[in-house]
Amino acid sequence: MKALSTLLKLRPAHLAFWALATGAAVLALPAQAARIKEVAAVQGVRSNQLTGYGLIVGLDGTGDQTTQMPYTKQALANYLQQMGIALPATGNAAQLQLKNVAAVIITAELPAFAQPGQMIDVNVSSMGNAKSLKGGTLVTTPLRGADGEIYALAQGNIVVGGAGASQGGSKVQINHLSAGRIPQGAQVERAVPTPLHEGQTIQLSLNATDFQTADKVVQSINRNLGQGTATALDGRTVQVNAPSNPGARVRFIAQLEELQIEKSTPAAKVVINARTGSIVLNQAVTLGNCAIAHGNLSITISSTPVISQPAPLSQGQTVVAERTSIQVRQEPGNVINVPSSPQLTDVVRALNSLGATPQDLLAILQAIKAAGALNAELEVI
Repeated sequence: MKALSTLLKLRPAHLAFWALATGAAVLALPAQAARIKEVAAVQGVRSNQLTGYGLIVGLDGTGDQTTQMPYTKQALANYLQQMGIALPATGNAAQLQLKNVAAVIITAELPAFAQPGQMIDVNVSSMGNAKSLKGGTLVTTPLRGADGEIYALAQGNIVVGGAGASQGGSKVQINHLSAGRIPQGAQVERAVPTPLHEGQTIQLSLNATDFQTADKVVQSINRNLGQGTATALDGRTVQVNAPSNPGARVRFIAQLEELQIEKSTPAAKVVINARTGSIVLNQAVTLGNCAIAHGNLSITISSTPVISQPAPLSQGQTVVAERTSIQVRQEPGNVINVPSSPQLTDVVRALNSLGATPQDLLAILQAIKAAGALNAELEVI
């Protein structure tokens, strides 16, 4: 109350000065910032993909149908042979009738700096015609990298996030039953070397190519860690001088990743998913003044069965034919004036005024872009 009464006693000139000072303080607020670790990553510090082929056992009669999946029988026969169990010479693996076994593909991601003995998660997916992997156990399976070397061994009980039941031709299923996950299901056997401690410099790779962001990263590093520490090689790569001592280099990178930079305005982009009809616009999209006419064309084809009966005692046959009718209807398309839209909310309001479906908007946005009224890049995924 005291501050309010003091404000009411100010003269108009004082009020004008106070308003100007308040506006200047608002303008002086720091812009939205981001840390370097959120826009870039150290080159060479990356994960590696692993894959393997294995067998799931212990299924309740929901495994592969061996008559159609010969590689499941062959894989089991090879596994039994490794265990010292020799199958009869006659028939060999063809005699195996497997209902509780399924062939699967195992995928995993080996994180950076993973060491032998560390546990990682694995994904398991059926590659045959197994009805369900629920309740199964993965037999020890080697996981290999792109170079063909074994980097981990996977084994364990699979977790399937679904359920299903079938009886008498009826079937009920919830979620997916032919894929699952084994948490901590693989043990790392070999480490992948990283070039983090090689050379006198490290390189930061931006998440997206942007010269403005690369320049801001260089400015932030040089301002906080000394001039000449960082140099932008291109719009995606920044080279940084780093200590040679491993401990000092790790500490240096930790400090480097916490440095803040001002977020640059993203390039105007409209992302279109042609399969689902999804449309996403970012905040930089603007719309110029244009006029749009859009009408819907619908074609309806109906077929009616017609039965032709022969005359009595004519020894003819009853014939079933079809009578087809086709209707074409085109709805009128009114010309709608779309005003220029300098902000995203105005763009959304203008597009909603068209009353078009998402599938129609795909064609409308492409036509607006071709006419030069959409100030954005179209990306179709």
